Amino acid sequence: MIMMGRFALLVFLEFASMQLLCIAADHDAAIFYDSFEEPFNGRWIVSEKDDYKGIWEHSKSEGHDDFGLLVTEKARKYAIVKELEEPVNLRDGTTVLQYEARFQNGLECGGAYLKYLRPQEAGWKPKEFDNGSPYSIMFGPDICGLTNKVHFILKQKNPKSGEYVEHHLIDPPRVPSDKLSHVYTAILKPDNEISILIDGEAKKKGNFLSAQDFDPPIIPAKTIPDPNEKKPEDWDDRVRIPDPNAVKPDDWDENAPMEIEDMEAVKPEGWLDDEPEEIDDPEATKPEDWDDEEDGVWEAPKIDNPKCQTAPGCGEWKRPMKRNPAFKGIWNPPLVDNPNYKGIWKPRDIPNPNYFELDKPYFDPIAAIGIEIWTMQEGILFDNILIAKEENVAKSYRDTTWKPKFVVEKEKQKAEEEAAGSDDLGGFQVVFDVLYKFADIPFLSKYKLQILDFIEKGEKQPNLTIGVLVSIVVVILTAIFMLIFSGKKQQPRVEKKTEVAADTSNDQGSSGEKPAEEEKENETGGAAPRQRRRDT
Repeated sequence: MIMMGRFALLVFLEFASMQLLCIAADHDAAIFYDSFEEPFNGRWIVSEKDDYKGIWEHSKSEGHDDFGLLVTEKARKYAIVKELEEPVNLRDGTTVLQYEARFQNGLECGGAYLKYLRPQEAGWKPKEFDNGSPYSIMFGPDICGLTNKVHFILKQKNPKSGEYVEHHLIDPPRVPSDKLSHVYTAILKPDNEISILIDGEAKKKGNFLSAQDFDPPIIPAKTIPDPNEKKPEDWDDRVRIPDPNAVKPDDWDENAPMEIEDMEAVKPEGWLDDEPEEIDDPEATKPEDWDDEEDGVWEAPKIDNPKCQTAPGCGEWKRPMKRNPAFKGIWNPPLVDNPNYKGIWKPRDIPNPNYFELDKPYFDPIAAIGIEIWTMQEGILFDNILIAKEENVAKSYRDTTWKPKFVVEKEKQKAEEEAAGSDDLGGFQVVFDVLYKFADIPFLSKYKLQILDFIEKGEKQPNLTIGVLVSIVVVILTAIFMLIFSGKKQQPRVEKKTEVAADTSNDQGSSGEKPAEEEKENETGGAAPRQRRRDT
């Protein structure tokens, strides 16, 4: 056993040393890499612009000894930049952009993207870094409202117009919706392919020169609509027009109202014309501190008139309105095909003065990496920012810096979810305790064993709790319906005993049904016990 243990230890040490050598080799292959294990002060420059009040912090990722660059306050703008030792030429071979971001408190509205900035000759200074600073690429997650995407934006200069245009990757991947560490990778290849990876998995591929992959297309259209051409005044683009030969019928009354009074309606018997619907509250008293001069004349609050509760209605009775059968509305002639229709007008196409062709995008070199965001959530952690020229270098960093953290976080998340599931049973336990009492109700005695069996299953198997509760409710409702329907079979005999009483009383019968006179009154237009509207 001791020999086997020593052998395992030697194997582990050899493996670890190989991993360290690989990391060292990959570190040498990286153009830029920052693990943030050392404080960022002096290496990264915080913007001094007035709008950017957010405080950056060198902080550990929750649950790890790994440090990162932390957003500490919510509802703030943040800006920080790191100048590269040498500008990176994106037109030369493959370029890999990669970094980690973790939303430790979730993210509902905010960005966590990086901006890869052009050289300062383009017109910016590190201490004045803001949203107007010229960048070549913007890459990373952004969530707010309907926006949920991992941006990839190329800002390229049009060689004809001299203007810089933002070209957005179409249908970018969505941002993971959790609080775990995630690694975002953009791979720019010399054959114009662009790949976006999340956690090492390809989520989006496209071609820089394809009009289907970038909006607006990096290569503009050869022709454009003539901006100086205008639609002729006599151009008729109406497909159908009102029939000029149509005549309004003589019996068409445009002034007929939509609704008229129902002349067949009759005021319900017992309607209290002289009683108001609301009266002063007789129990209300004027507050002692009420000042008529300052507060005005005190008036008692209104309450519903109790006399109206037992009457069909109170106040002035008015006939309800009904639809006017003679109503036709405003007359309009029918539509017919337009004999002068010329089609939908559009300006003629002319050669695009800003058209140009490219074999590959014109990437401005990257001279700095900046984070310029606005966020409503704190706790965003940036880590392991990398620029490399080989994909295997980026993969090696993912495997050695991101993956171990992610595995730990994933296991912790799973344990918390399982614990939350068992905690939820604690809340359901109160419901189960009530159901045990329900099972002792006499009219449920027939179903007692079935209910107890369901309760025990729910307590033992939390994942079945909701289904168990539904099953118990179904059993109880079944018992109640059985009781109701079995009781209704006896109603005819009860009605015979109360027929005489029904003639001398306005009360409901023992079955809970309305007296025959009241049923008949409702069928012939009688009102509800209380009405305030004209309709009855």
